[in-house]
Amino acid sequence: MRAFCDVSLVFGLFFLFWVGHANANYTIESYQHSKHPKPNFHGASHNYRDALSKAILFYEGQRSGKLPGSQRMTWRRDSALSDGFSQHVDLVGGYYDAGDNVKFGFPMAFTTTMLSWSVLEFGGFMGGELANSKDAIRWATDYLLKATAHPGTIYVQVGDPNTDHKCWERPEDMDTARTVYKIDSQHPGSDVAAETAAALAAASLVFRKSDPQYSKRLIHTAMRVFDFADKHRGAYSDSLRSCVCPFYCSYSGYEDELLWGAAWLHKATRNPTYLNYIQSKGQSLGADESDNIFGWDNKHAGARVLLSKEFLLRNVKSLHDYKGHADNYICSLLPGVSYSQAKYTPGGLLYTLSDSNLQYVTSSSFLLFTYAKYLSSSKHVVTCGSMTFSPKRLRTIAKRQVDYILGDNPLKMSYMVGYGSHYPERIHHRGSSLPSKGNHPQAIPCNAGFQSLYSNAPNPNILVGAVVGGPDSMDRFPDDRNDYEQSEPTTYINAPFVGSLAYLAHSTMS
Repeated sequence: MRAFCDVSLVFGLFFLFWVGHANANYTIESYQHSKHPKPNFHGASHNYRDALSKAILFYEGQRSGKLPGSQRMTWRRDSALSDGFSQHVDLVGGYYDAGDNVKFGFPMAFTTTMLSWSVLEFGGFMGGELANSKDAIRWATDYLLKATAHPGTIYVQVGDPNTDHKCWERPEDMDTARTVYKIDSQHPGSDVAAETAAALAAASLVFRKSDPQYSKRLIHTAMRVFDFADKHRGAYSDSLRSCVCPFYCSYSGYEDELLWGAAWLHKATRNPTYLNYIQSKGQSLGADESDNIFGWDNKHAGARVLLSKEFLLRNVKSLHDYKGHADNYICSLLPGVSYSQAKYTPGGLLYTLSDSNLQYVTSSSFLLFTYAKYLSSSKHVVTCGSMTFSPKRLRTIAKRQVDYILGDNPLKMSYMVGYGSHYPERIHHRGSSLPSKGNHPQAIPCNAGFQSLYSNAPNPNILVGAVVGGPDSMDRFPDDRNDYEQSEPTTYINAPFVGSLAYLAHSTMS
């Protein structure tokens, strides 16, 4: 995640200033950011099937716990095998969220929801990668079931991020505190609880046919966890501020997660209770807000698109407004619309925030592909005031974003590690940047690892499929391991990208 390392601010500012000048020749002629982003850097046709395989393989590099015999990312080893034991609970497993060694439940749950949604919408296009996608989802849900095993309590994090970020060490060598953090009725966390419910509900649909018993366990737990989230309202960062902020503070509040969680439970159960909940409380939970960011913290846009399907394809008339809400979100991304909030780099990349911008690119692209699917099936279009846009237009815009990430950009660099011939080699990731256990069996102490952090040498272990934070607003990318905003991969960047790649790969997949 956002790894706040001990770096000299002066050196950092000087470095970024130098990089900006050194890379100036890589930018192209600027134009109005809100208009006409074009795919100015066409490369060879992309192998979306290969990119899909790599995007899913990435999750094996993020695994925590006892690794299975089928592990393909072989430079990784078992890690954190006693997580939770100090609290007499088994919290072994799950994912490290990014380049650090903490297990943050909030982004892990969102990652799980988005991987599941990717499979639900485009799993039929995944071919042999469908099984690997389901394995990636199950690695997360097995952990989330452990974290929610005790009614009235949800374990939402393992590892003290403040001490973890003072070390640069492999997960296999961790000697920092594996502190366990939880929420309960006295210390609520509606945001992380409702996102966990959404993840379990979405995953229950993924496994409904292939493993009915597991699916039932997931949905029953999801219902219980959502009830807890709604009954005991509050933001988890209010209770756990010192250990979740500034890493994964709930900046958007918890209302978006309640709406999102209810939408997934409605989809998974068809229980009228959840539809009534959405109808009666949707507006108070922000259904019609104008925010246009979709990511681990703010789920409003995702909920709008998900619920629009109920009107478009199931004719649930009481959810008619969600088609308009979804249109408003899509319109905010479209170039040429008078009230568009979107900004694009000179090279045509959707640019939202400087910190890990590609997470918003992959999530927005997924929603564009998904909403286009709903519109095509129902023979609808997007309405933006007096303008209308076809599903094909949405797909074209989304595809341009995917292609930019894969190499159609001013630097002709793939921002997915291991894809193409030119990709980031110095990613901000502890395990990737340090010698593997196979090559260096001895433990590497906390402080000794910083030599690798500051080294200019390429990472010795390739974290295949990892999509990094991405270029800046002028399409520059320094490939600097110490620049976590641009060089750190995360599980939630990849999760929606899996769905987009599956859609684009379907015409070449058997």
